[in-house]
Amino acid sequence: MTSPDELTRWRDVQRANLLAQRTSLSTDQHRSWNDTITALLLQGFPLMRGSILGFYWPFKGEFDPRFAIYSLRQAGARVALPVVLQKNAPLEYREWWPGVASSKGVFDLPIPHGTEVLQPQVVLIPPVGFDAQGHRLGYGGGYFDRTLAAMSPQPLKIAVGFELSRMATIQPQWHDVPMDFVVTEAGIHRVGENGLERVIGPLLAADLAHPRTPQNPDAAAIR
Repeated sequence: MTSPDELTRWRDVQRANLLAQRTSLSTDQHRSWNDTITALLLQGFPLMRGSILGFYWPFKGEFDPRFAIYSLRQAGARVALPVVLQKNAPLEYREWWPGVASSKGVFDLPIPHGTEVLQPQVVLIPPVGFDAQGHRLGYGGGYFDRTLAAMSPQPLKIAVGFELSRMATIQPQWHDVPMDFVVTEAGIHRVGENGLERVIGPLLAADLAHPRTPQNPDAAAIR
């Protein structure tokens, strides 16, 4: 891309196409892929049990992480939802549990009230698209990139989505934070030096010890 405006227009087109594909999935297909990804998360990342886990409320046909969250909470995990505090600022993660007092926030997504602000050790992140190098195309607000860039220590960053969201490249910029893993119905993929690498079997502590650090920890200029 030769200019920021051209990149923005290109990403808008890609985003619209990918969202159209995802939202057109049949209920049965979505449920089948959702079940597969849930099983991969629970079997492949045993260290999430007992961890502090950031997740998201599903939106526009995203993978629904709530089934995995239910099992992980039963195994001792504490979980938290992201909250938009203000535009162009990092998100805040507030602890969530079934029945917690909440209100509707951006896009009518729930905001927990009166709960502890947590620093997630693992974050599940929904991509609109993801590329061969583990970069994530989001909705365009930059909230997750700002949030991840501001976190210290870095959490384990896991993108969870469907294979139909895979693209050759998102045309990554300096502020685009790559994931550590991408999980789809096709399997668990580590983001390595040569791009996405399929992982077989459960991941051990050594596999998860070094989350990727964003290039710019301030990420003040993310658009």
